[in-house]
Amino acid sequence: MRTRNLSIDPTGVQIAVLIILLWAGCLGLAFQVPVAWDNPLTYVLVLLQTHLYTGLFITAHDAMHGVVSANKRVNNFIGHLCATLFSYNAYWKLFPKHHEHHRFVATDKDPDYHASGNFFLWYLSFVRQYVTIWQIAAMAITFNILKLWLPVPPLVVYWMLPAVLSTLQLFYFGTYLPHKGESTNSHHSRSQKKKSCVGICVLLLFWIPLRAS
Repeated sequence: MRTRNLSIDPTGVQIAVLIILLWAGCLGLAFQVPVAWDNPLTYVLVLLQTHLYTGLFITAHDAMHGVVSANKRVNNFIGHLCATLFSYNAYWKLFPKHHEHHRFVATDKDPDYHASGNFFLWYLSFVRQYVTIWQIAAMAITFNILKLWLPVPPLVVYWMLPAVLSTLQLFYFGTYLPHKGESTNSHHSRSQKKKSCVGICVLLLFWIPLRAS
């Protein structure tokens, strides 16, 4: 009996394009809104933009697994684009590190793992693995160019702050919770209970956009 080959196209590409457009559109809208900490809209926009940054990274992650598009060039282009939009992350650097993570999960060879189990030490180690001086320099150059036309507060609050918050979101739900402590399965990880509040939050925060992985 032949197995039906279910193509991931065009759904994966459509979702990726939607996330990119939502991220760009929300950012453009946010730049029109003055930063005011007594205005709930400021918090809503920061929260929304944080989730959209997370969506960019998850799309890049899915591209690393080849499940955004069956066309390798399209898949890798979207992966590169989403990684770059997320504070100039280098897809070519993320790709091998992510597969090292899967190959050596929860060992000293896993770039995403920290044996201490301490949240703050683990997060700092996680950030050091992926943030480079060139990335910081690119962000600084872009910031100084954009501030020629845009006020500084919206740039910091709606463009830079959500990117930082998103790394915390990605680390906590994608690395720390699944891999902390002991586990007996081959993936050295645990899933969140679907009926728990945390599980519901993970579903909301991570979108779960018809992922094919």
